Amino acid sequence: MSFFEPPSLPEPPEPPVEIPEPEPWFGAPRNELGAPVPLRVVLARTDQVAVAVVGVTAYTAGLSLTLAVRWRRVSGDEDIYREQEFPFDFRARWRPGELPPELLRFGVQFSDGRKATSVGGGTPFGDGIGQRPTRPILSESGGGGSEGEWDQDYWLWPLPPPGALTFAVEWPSKGLELTMHEVDAGPILEAAELSEPLWPESGADLGMSVSGSVVIGGSRVVSDEEHTEES
Repeated sequence: MSFFEPPSLPEPPEPPVEIPEPEPWFGAPRNELGAPVPLRVVLARTDQVAVAVVGVTAYTAGLSLTLAVRWRRVSGDEDIYREQEFPFDFRARWRPGELPPELLRFGVQFSDGRKATSVGGGTPFGDGIGQRPTRPILSESGGGGSEGEWDQDYWLWPLPPPGALTFAVEWPSKGLELTMHEVDAGPILEAAELSEPLWPESGADLGMSVSGSVVIGGSRVVSDEEHTEES
């Protein structure tokens, strides 16, 4: 069985009567300052194409990351990299049958065997509006690029369990066979403990008192107000 399987087209959910409250699997929380993870992984590289994971930020419920795609331009009239102007081709991803070779595939696998991919149909509403997903979610959260580069942002929910976290990439039309790279999930989990909520979820207390904290060398330094409360 391939790591990347064509998605089964889900039945479209009924439109909600009201806009649902944001859930942790929807995307990175706006009420939280995530902690950066010192991680950069070159997943695959050829004479013409390179794909890497950069910009990992950990939150209490998941992590955001960027898939950086770079390619060298060729001279002459033959535009063999035409589809790289939009390498993720969202429309092709939902065609029935086999995945087109021009589609770049990206995925992650947890140490317990669970996985999520950019082509697996795992959307925040994949299990129905209001239902907690039964599998990890890897969803796009923005992206863009120009000639020779494309950066695609992802949100991965939930946080991986301890152990190996595997990144996988495949791009058949560019000669990139399935490549998998393991990293230790430990630094991600440690960074998640440093992610800082900004306000209570209720948002009730919006007074003018000022407090803050700063992270230095991986340790959070408490504010004067927090220090007073602890004394």
